[in-house]
Amino acid sequence: MDLFSRSWTALRAAVADLADEDFARPSGCAGWLVRDLVCHLVIDAQDVLITLATPSDREPTRDAVTYWEVTATPPTGDDPLDALTVRLAAAYEEPHLLTFHLDDVGSAAGRAARLADPAGRVGTRDEVLTVADYLSVYVLEWTLHHLDLIAHLPDAEQPPAEGLTRSRELLERIAESAFPASFTDRDALLVGTGRRAPTEAERAELGDLAAKFPIHLG
Repeated sequence: MDLFSRSWTALRAAVADLADEDFARPSGCAGWLVRDLVCHLVIDAQDVLITLATPSDREPTRDAVTYWEVTATPPTGDDPLDALTVRLAAAYEEPHLLTFHLDDVGSAAGRAARLADPAGRVGTRDEVLTVADYLSVYVLEWTLHHLDLIAHLPDAEQPPAEGLTRSRELLERIAESAFPASFTDRDALLVGTGRRAPTEAERAELGDLAAKFPIHLG
């Protein structure tokens, strides 16, 4: 629960530190500008609020690992929701309107997470998870999107170290394969999710594992 809050707070702070011109830069999400990614974060924050307000008395059907739909195919940008996100982001016109909306909805999502019972059960995407597992899903989501946000901003603050470590652990459990110890947590996440190609040295370190990565999470 605390790691969710730290990861989310750090990501929102990184958005708040952006200059207006940064919103027109490419993000680490293929086909999305930074402004598109920030708009997606607004939608994510709404999802957190909706899910935490959707209790369930059913037994959990997924956990923080099995929640994810895994594919070897990268997103094409043709998904209707992806296209809607780009149009919605453009409609804000002024970056400060987008950051205001993220701060408003994002703060509420953060408060809702702090107030939630970790042992409670919530429903999302026709599945049931404990609150603790659901928020763990978002530690990975926030950390990956933090890396996406600053992909072309070399001086920006990195995600919290503990969020990187936890996200790497989750990714390795999802992939059922561990990265070599020589990989930093950041590099394991970037290479493992296809956000960058491995170097020749990294490919050699991966050995047979190179054929398993990248994986794409949905």
